[in-house]
Amino acid sequence: MTEQLIDRRIGVFLVILFAAVVLVPMGNLLASPGSGLHVPSHMVALLGKYLAYALLAVALDLCWGYAGILSLGHGAFFALGGYAMGMHLMREIGDRGVYANLELPDFMVFLSYEKLPWFWHGFDMLWFACLMVLFVPGVLAFVFGYFAFRSRVTGVYLSIITQALTYALLLAFFRNEMGFGGNNGLTDFRDVLGFPLSADTTRVALFVLTGIALGAGVLLARAITASKFGKVLVAVRDAESRTRFLGYRVEHYKLFVFTVSAMLAGVAGALYVPQVGIINPSEFSPASSIEIVIWVALGGRGTLVGAALGALIVAATKSWLTAALPEAWLFVLGAMFILVTIFLPKGVLGLIESVLPGRKPATTSAPAAQPEPAE
Repeated sequence: MTEQLIDRRIGVFLVILFAAVVLVPMGNLLASPGSGLHVPSHMVALLGKYLAYALLAVALDLCWGYAGILSLGHGAFFALGGYAMGMHLMREIGDRGVYANLELPDFMVFLSYEKLPWFWHGFDMLWFACLMVLFVPGVLAFVFGYFAFRSRVTGVYLSIITQALTYALLLAFFRNEMGFGGNNGLTDFRDVLGFPLSADTTRVALFVLTGIALGAGVLLARAITASKFGKVLVAVRDAESRTRFLGYRVEHYKLFVFTVSAMLAGVAGALYVPQVGIINPSEFSPASSIEIVIWVALGGRGTLVGAALGALIVAATKSWLTAALPEAWLFVLGAMFILVTIFLPKGVLGLIESVLPGRKPATTSAPAAQPEPAE
């Protein structure tokens, strides 16, 4: 795949994204409710959730599609970013909660907390919460990756321990003693920066902010993969032993991209929470992390744009099917993954480009199946 083709894909994606960021708010705020151009407020929040998922998929594609790090635990980084933002939104409620406690959130009063836990301090300030959205997933990914990559854990073993990580966090956050709301999580958010979350203007602002974050995430990922650093990442993915033999500190490259990917996932989680209105331990579920992998594979691994497209397709299909035929959703999801793996190795993006007039079938930067040379 040529660099020109990659840039063309990203250019088209950003144009479409820009159009959505402009047209959806106009349809919500300016078009009359009876008009065919009107976008309902609930649809604005739903589309904003889809864009947050797309950013999460781009984050995973950065480390899986370009560095070969198949993480089955990216849902944990997404959830940690969401909890960081949820903690700020809970602190903003103040004495407007059910128990009218200025300092303690309602669930802490219900569980007989005498004072605010130390790790909740500072979350009454949005800038601090935004810093934690990046810091907490980034530090966890750095520490985890440092020991995993330093020990040369790769392949299916790395995937298993990333899934074990997110499952351990799932069990921990379910406990009331952790101070994160237990099974119910954090919810009943009222406003952000003094603006009601239920207001149309606030929902539109969050949608626009999520679209901007998605565009910035794609550009950041493209900047990394297009650089010399990115070329080394692809070499690590395709032939890690040979790359190490050439003198590159493979673990440093993998650690950097894994940490950046986790921070992008945290941003996606932070943007997801105020638009959905809840964050609970179910976001740590291993099944959620596996679904993210399906998004990337469905859209086209190693394309960035394809990963975002896959997330949008699966999320929209899930919303429709869980309302129309809820019992069929998991079967459809599994069938989508199997069919794409067998018949569309380049993903939906590759299929779209192959049928466009005057275009050759697209390739991706994902590796061809080949044995890893023995060390």
